[in-house]
Amino acid sequence: MSVPRTPPSGAATAAAGAPAGGAGADAAGVPRPARRLIGVDAARGLALFGMVAVHTLPSWDERTGEAHWSWTLFAGHSAALFATLAGVSLAFASGGRTPRTGRRMTASRWSLAGRAGVIALVGLLLGFLELPVSNILIYYGMLFLLAVPFLRLRTRSLLLCAALFALLAPFLMQWSVDVLPGLEYENPSLVDLVLDPGTVLSQLLLTGVYPALPWMAFLLAGLAVGRTDLTSRRVQTLLATVGAAVALLVWSASALALQVLGGYEAIAEGTPWMEESQIDEVLVFGGDPTLPTDTLWWLLISAPHSNTPFFLALNVGLALSVLGVCLLLERVAARMLAPIAAAGAMTFTLYTVHLLVLWPGYFELAPAVWTACQLVVFTLFALLWRRARGQGPLEQVVTRATRAISRRVLARDEGGTRTPVS
Repeated sequence: MSVPRTPPSGAATAAAGAPAGGAGADAAGVPRPARRLIGVDAARGLALFGMVAVHTLPSWDERTGEAHWSWTLFAGHSAALFATLAGVSLAFASGGRTPRTGRRMTASRWSLAGRAGVIALVGLLLGFLELPVSNILIYYGMLFLLAVPFLRLRTRSLLLCAALFALLAPFLMQWSVDVLPGLEYENPSLVDLVLDPGTVLSQLLLTGVYPALPWMAFLLAGLAVGRTDLTSRRVQTLLATVGAAVALLVWSASALALQVLGGYEAIAEGTPWMEESQIDEVLVFGGDPTLPTDTLWWLLISAPHSNTPFFLALNVGLALSVLGVCLLLERVAARMLAPIAAAGAMTFTLYTVHLLVLWPGYFELAPAVWTACQLVVFTLFALLWRRARGQGPLEQVVTRATRAISRRVLARDEGGTRTPVS
């Protein structure tokens, strides 16, 4: 989940995965479904493995300067898939198809705020390490915090909000690059947040690698999908087909605007200090980490991590299509999906371990070997741990924290302290 290390010319993560497994009650005291949706976990596992490949393998071929296959396949797409699935998980955790109301929704909102705090804290602690890639966990914490007011909305309202974020937030992002502090901390630490909160917050919201305001499009789209019946074959088929159609349409529209309708020439004219090769590089690798702000024509591109309307819409379509395909595959090949679904059920833990594996930098000696080893070890660990202990280690921390918060909210309400109706 990172932008590439600067290309040759220099121009340019988990909540509850699905309906919780096992009997019992959730954090808000509502009975939980008896099983997880393997397709959702499998899609999240694909997102994790894609991010491992993007982080560990080279972004480009040093001999030709062209993008590596892993970059072409996974860059931007895997992180966006992960963010969209996080929205699906939030829907499961806040009532599923019917959002909770009253004190139960209040408990869900406080629990989500607690979840955001735990994930962000882990990310901020990792900020003390000099990681070779950008850490998305801090941005995820901000995303979850921003999602709190949207939990009660239904599918149509959520889709409308997702569309508005996808359309408007990129313009705000481009304006902010010249006004707000830029990417001064590639991976902010807890100390950075305390000593320089303005810079860190502006980075998390607008000027960083995964700016939360534009990326709310992914989270809210996932939240909207999570409010539908994901066990329905019709819904699964619609996700797979309509998502793919949206992605193809958006990609074609961006290409048409750039190559036929004069967008490329407008970018070149509006950014005279960039050579054609540098512009082409941004079209493949995205910003570094933000796009040039000389002209708004840059918002026509759909390059990885460009965070433009086209990038956001394209990756919403891809994410929903992948989810739909995985849910359909669950019907006929659930056992085949089990290994990757096991990894997808504990992405918070495995992504954190992945960052720690990259920290010393040894992966650069043999990127392909390190990638393969991570995929195999993560899968085996997930299968064994899930069979022996259930949730992943960090997932257990999140669950305990959110349940404690929810119980406290519900107990306060039942004890006579009036909790405002949500």
